[in-house]
Amino acid sequence: MDIQPITLIGRHVRLEPLSVNHAPALWGVGNDPDIWRYLPYGAIDSPVKMQGWVEEMLRRQSQGTDLVFAIVHRASGQTVGATRYLMIEPHNRSLEIGGSWLGKAFRRTVANTESKYLLLQHAFETLDCVRVQFRTDLRNGRSQKAIERLGAVREAVFRKYTLMPDGHQRTSVFYSILDDEWPQVKARLERLIEERRQTALRDDGR
Repeated sequence: MDIQPITLIGRHVRLEPLSVNHAPALWGVGNDPDIWRYLPYGAIDSPVKMQGWVEEMLRRQSQGTDLVFAIVHRASGQTVGATRYLMIEPHNRSLEIGGSWLGKAFRRTVANTESKYLLLQHAFETLDCVRVQFRTDLRNGRSQKAIERLGAVREAVFRKYTLMPDGHQRTSVFYSILDDEWPQVKARLERLIEERRQTALRDDGR
């Protein structure tokens, strides 16, 4: 597993290596308490805190534990969120996809589905992973449904797994996709992306 910054390009979104230059645009879409409610960073409620968040992500990346991407909407060129690989374990050929967030206007759109598709495709087909995992807060039903729509298998519930900045002991739900499951998941995601594209075209009256 040669984990290096890389740009992943889809039809609708581009995942590009996170840099400090993304901070202002990320603040523009990330100034929303709902985004940070279940993420373990605390409230990102000012441009300074967003700058600090970006710098912290880059620090983790420099240590080899994470690989962080800005999500760019290709049609508009707008930076609309962020996502990353974390818990990278080359010896076990496994990693996690997580820390993902999108601005409100891009939630439940093809942007999220295609972002996950690009990350999974790179993990299984280029990095040769055998396992990709996801985890989310038990309280976050929306996130659980989104992960399940990908075709991931719910594996376990880890009680009081993470101490959150507000003092809450978060219980986490774990999911995974394995290498031999990827072809079926890939076909499923490609269908979902096309369905969402067709829906968007109809909504636009095209």
